[in-house]
Amino acid sequence: MRFLDLVRLIFDNLGRRKGRVALTAIGVVIGTASVILLVSLAIGLQRSATSQLWGISDLKRIDVFPGWSEVNVGPGPMAVDPVTGMPPGVKLLTPKTVEEIRAIPGVALVSVRQNLSGGALLKYGRMETWPWLQGVDVDDLAMYEFKAQVGTTQLERGTAVVGAWVLKNFYDPRQRPGQEPLPPPTPQDIVGQQVKLEITKWTEDGQPITRTVTLRIAGVLEEARSEQDGAMFVRLDEMLKWEEWVRGKRVNFNKEGYNQLLVRAEDPSQVVEIADQINALGYQASTPQSFVEGINSFFLVLQMVFGGIGAISLLVAAIGIANTMTMAILERTREIGLMKAIGATNRDVLSIFLGEAAGIGLIGGIGGVLLGWGGSFAINFLATTFLAGQSNPYGGLGPGIAAATPVWLPIFALVFSTLVGLISGLYPSLQAATLVPVNALKYE
Repeated sequence: MRFLDLVRLIFDNLGRRKGRVALTAIGVVIGTASVILLVSLAIGLQRSATSQLWGISDLKRIDVFPGWSEVNVGPGPMAVDPVTGMPPGVKLLTPKTVEEIRAIPGVALVSVRQNLSGGALLKYGRMETWPWLQGVDVDDLAMYEFKAQVGTTQLERGTAVVGAWVLKNFYDPRQRPGQEPLPPPTPQDIVGQQVKLEITKWTEDGQPITRTVTLRIAGVLEEARSEQDGAMFVRLDEMLKWEEWVRGKRVNFNKEGYNQLLVRAEDPSQVVEIADQINALGYQASTPQSFVEGINSFFLVLQMVFGGIGAISLLVAAIGIANTMTMAILERTREIGLMKAIGATNRDVLSIFLGEAAGIGLIGGIGGVLLGWGGSFAINFLATTFLAGQSNPYGGLGPGIAAATPVWLPIFALVFSTLVGLISGLYPSLQAATLVPVNALKYE
């Protein structure tokens, strides 16, 4: 029997019992739609969670801190090393550490990030703010993949690059009650302008001593929703001079160590392995990649659970298909005997009934895909329409996508529902194919 003749015969047979086929296919429609809706909800939750994570865009980044694994924490006050200011046993980040990490395969950059131990007040005209001052050992912040919305990312002597939130945090300390606040400076206003950085240290009796440094703002970074937004970056050699003034002594990084190292991998796929090697050296390495992988693993399990719940409906539908095919074979026993008497082989009969079972699964799968896809759009519409104001009353990020249906999901659901129909009709089809023609023709 030719393939086209087989397909035509299958759909003709299905069309003879439209009501029964439709009722059986409804079970497949519900099961397929359940799988698509539930898995789409899990995928939508995953995308919403990962898209609204702050500072997770840079998946090549590894933050390295001093290692605390050898510190013994017991009862009573913790002893502190007078030189480093840390408990004994902490593994410091020294220039030797930089060379160790730089030698790890796959490392593209190892950079020092040092904080100022004193206070830092930034003044621009009448306005001022307290930025997070960071000294870095790179000449261009583009090596961190930072981008400037105005100005440049290059750091020269006597210059600074600030994050987007630093400008928003400017305020007038002399503002009177009821007075209209001054608007914060825009990036276009402040780039290229001279600002004053007031550094503060305190004496043993608590008296503040200040030192004022004049800097030129070279650029303002694009908002990244991460720690860089509130930071002010300067050259490490200039930060070192201010730190020595605050401490009143020379700083020896070989003995006191750096605050933090920023490591960048050549490829995001290498990040977790590099972080594990750094941890094995005794330091503390953290990376957004491992955090994202943990979230993705959780949502993968959630997708499997939701898909399994939806598959239960398909299991019920499979029983309905098997029942329908069994009844069809009983009703058409004499027809099967006649087909075999005029030359139809067991394979032909098996193909016809398997095709009918698969056809019911295919019809139900198409209906389920349409219903599931439409349900996903309806859920997203309801989420964005009715939950937007409630989930975000104070501004900021709105609600994410509630349900996301990737292209592969409807295709998978359609193929799966067809296979469910095919497998469900396997036993009844084998019964039909093995009927003895003489006995089938005598069947009443």
